[in-house]
Amino acid sequence: MNTAMPFIIFAALGAVLVVLMLGLFALAKGGADRSRSNKLMQWRVALQGVAILVILVAILAARHH
Repeated sequence: MNTAMPFIIFAALGAVLVVLMLGLFALAKGGADRSRSNKLMQWRVALQGVAILVILVAILAARHH
């Protein structure tokens, strides 16, 4: 599990970054994509929560070894 944890952390952070960029581009375009941008920002917040939980699990796992 220790070897997979950095990959999982970077995957979670990468997912946050991708959704953030998609949301910003949709917001910058404006128009009818406003609801799509809002939905993407909601996904970003959820993914940030997941990323924080993954990092906390990694820290707790490292402390127990």
